[in-house]
Amino acid sequence: MNTNATHQEPSAGPATGWWTEAVIYQIYPRSFADSDGDGIGDLPGITARLDHLVELGADAIWLSPFYPSPQADAGYDVADYRDVDPLFGRLADADRLIAEARARGLRVIVDLVPNHTSSAHRWFQAARPAAPGSPERARYVFRDGLGPDGDRPPNDWRSVFGGPAWTRVTEPDGRPGQWYLHLFDPGQPDLNWDNAEVRAEFLDVLRFWLDRGVDGFRVDVAHGLVKQADLADWQEPQAILSGNEVDKPRPPMWDQDGVHEVYRDWRRLLDEYPGERILVAEAWVEPAERLARYVRPDEMHQAFNFEYLLAAWTAPAQYAVVTRSLEATDKVGAPTTWVLSNHDVVRHASRLGLPVGTPKPNGIGVGDPQPDAALGLRRARAASLLMLALPGSAYLFQGEELGLPEHMTLPDEARQDPTWERSGHTERGRDGCRVPIPWEADAPSYGFGPTDASWLPQPPVWAEYALDRQRGVPGSTYELYRTALRLRREHGLGRGTLFWLSSGDEVLAFRNGEVAVLTNFGDAAAPLPAGAEVLHASAPLTADGAVPIDVTVWYRAA
Repeated sequence: MNTNATHQEPSAGPATGWWTEAVIYQIYPRSFADSDGDGIGDLPGITARLDHLVELGADAIWLSPFYPSPQADAGYDVADYRDVDPLFGRLADADRLIAEARARGLRVIVDLVPNHTSSAHRWFQAARPAAPGSPERARYVFRDGLGPDGDRPPNDWRSVFGGPAWTRVTEPDGRPGQWYLHLFDPGQPDLNWDNAEVRAEFLDVLRFWLDRGVDGFRVDVAHGLVKQADLADWQEPQAILSGNEVDKPRPPMWDQDGVHEVYRDWRRLLDEYPGERILVAEAWVEPAERLARYVRPDEMHQAFNFEYLLAAWTAPAQYAVVTRSLEATDKVGAPTTWVLSNHDVVRHASRLGLPVGTPKPNGIGVGDPQPDAALGLRRARAASLLMLALPGSAYLFQGEELGLPEHMTLPDEARQDPTWERSGHTERGRDGCRVPIPWEADAPSYGFGPTDASWLPQPPVWAEYALDRQRGVPGSTYELYRTALRLRREHGLGRGTLFWLSSGDEVLAFRNGEVAVLTNFGDAAAPLPAGAEVLHASAPLTADGAVPIDVTVWYRAA
């Protein structure tokens, strides 16, 4: 469905509100804090650690899914959108978490997964035994197969996790029957967003959580809800978390124009509530101009800037993506977002330790090319300081404030990401960035919980990254982040305006308000302007006050 031909564009004046400059901290509930010792993080554990986020300087938290789920994809296969999985607690624990966060001045954003449900959802349980063409099946994408016996999938689409994107069901009489679409795991059947009942259901889900006090929703696979009506074949391979390549046609399963009608409906609902409730799109869409359509004034408030996350560690690449991002969102009056890590990608402290130009790996394990750990952390600190100086909203992934690397020696037999099995053990997947984080170096499970239990094994190196080894230690990554977030707030960098000072091959420099920022990508130390007052740096300067390689400095010009 495409209504854009008749849609009247609202005015695109600059957006205002807490979310335009916020630092939002992503919590992966399984791996943040375990209150009961079962090895799986939970909502009471998060509540007990909220003071850490206040001390760090975050403005809001985003919680990955905690809903009832068979956990085929770590909770992104939702069986009930209005409850809490017993793994993570009870609905009362969610209410208490929201209240305790609010009491500390922290906003709360929850994950919403509208592209698909779990196969355990009551709707799909009703659809399996229902007849072809029934109202129950009409909520999902069921189709007859090809060939005389219907034994071939309806098209050639592939799952993002590997393998075909279609699974055939057995009809009530025992005969092989129709096929259902799942762009991800077979346990995640895609919903049919041309169905009015689906649209009404999710409006009600939004109301349920808004009434409980959440401040917004991060929308999973926001670019995937609407499919091209003819479900045309698509010969290009599906890669996990990749958008459309700029020089190729738009895939028939991603970024269809009809998604925008859905989000305009959602925006109207959120605008009925007080307190600036927001929608955040996880949309792997390129180019930036196409992504900006999701954040037009009557649609979503923010969209993750994955083009920035994937940009190469060179001055020209960073200049190009920052410029393009700001120009695209400025045209629609939206803030730009900046992100370096999340629960779906190799942590940037490891990713940046690979040679520049290395394709983004989907996980790193034993036997894979290993990053340079020291170089990766050095560049990660520089990249974080560069990112936090940019105008707009910044997203942090739990543990990056500790400088956590990917767990690159995670045993393959411990992996739980469905990508590992469905790719035929060719893609290690996302487990390495999801390992429970360390709080106390000498405690069981490094303080993750009261026992040694951990749903993914933690590496011995975690002790040196533990929070209690870094708090109050000058130069630690944790203190680097704390200082950066304090200065960002004091100087209003999130609501500032960027002016380029230098954009060559070796050095990237810009000014945001009274703060100037310089990142050295070259092969020799770079001088600061005479009389510069250094406010913050990702590593010590040289003896004569120059900026070493792979270092970012915030300074005030004389």
